[in-house]
Amino acid sequence: MTAEDHPSVDPDGPVAVLANPTAGRGRHRALLPALLSRLASAGREVRLLEAYSAEQAEAVCHAAVAGGVAALVAVGGDGTVHRALQAVAGTPVPFGPVPAGTGNDFATDTGYPPDPLAAAEVIAGALRADRARPVDLARLNSPAEPPRWYGAVLAAGFDAIVNERANRMRWPRGPRRYDLAILVELARLRPRRYKLCLDGEPHEVDAVLVAVGNCPSYGGGMRICPDADPADGLLDVVVGGRFDRRTLIRVKPSIYQGTHVRHPLVTSYRVRTVELAAEGITTYADGERALGLPVTVTAEPGALRLLR
Repeated sequence: MTAEDHPSVDPDGPVAVLANPTAGRGRHRALLPALLSRLASAGREVRLLEAYSAEQAEAVCHAAVAGGVAALVAVGGDGTVHRALQAVAGTPVPFGPVPAGTGNDFATDTGYPPDPLAAAEVIAGALRADRARPVDLARLNSPAEPPRWYGAVLAAGFDAIVNERANRMRWPRGPRRYDLAILVELARLRPRRYKLCLDGEPHEVDAVLVAVGNCPSYGGGMRICPDADPADGLLDVVVGGRFDRRTLIRVKPSIYQGTHVRHPLVTSYRVRTVELAAEGITTYADGERALGLPVTVTAEPGALRLLR
């Protein structure tokens, strides 16, 4: 879907709201009426979209945008934002994220307050003032699957492998499943051979960690690409080389401060386009299962209009 499909936004149209009641383990569910009221204070009709799965969430967002809305708002975490982005990316329909999930990295890194009601007030103020600011998105292309968009970070190394392991596990439930997946994959840790093409320049590296960031953070505040700027028209690529288990465990906490990039095994690049290939890796974008390698990631300047 492109801007040509939507040559104008109906300023009198409704504000569509995608809300994930299970985001953040449901701790903000009771806030939804107050959030909708705060958004309605902008003087627009607020229309709550109904969705009962990730795929349905994406479909109803596409339908809302195609049907003519003044804006789309996502109430939830990065996963909810990711679904909504597929509908508004590359269109003139403005977007606002209300951080109400376990990981709210895109909203935080693009300047929204962490409190959901405060973020809703920022969005309502932008709606009243008819104000939207352009920010970049990343476009993810694969030779075998339809393209995807993402706002925060693409994981294509150890963290993606852990996510894939956790998603296959049926026990235990909750965050302990992810912890167990980390232990299993640490025991199997080995560098993999990656082929990178960075703005046309080929590289081959053995690495355990590869991340491509439009924004600095993923995983609820880990600054994996600490210098990424969603308004510079570029992607930050961070590659963690031949780490062994002990070194990776020692370095991983420093990702929260972004100081891991000082480690001699970590290399950073800033590029417009990344071609990335390796065997047996499924990528995760904004924490959501995305495309299997190989993929091409391209920075798309101003692809999203943020209500700020």
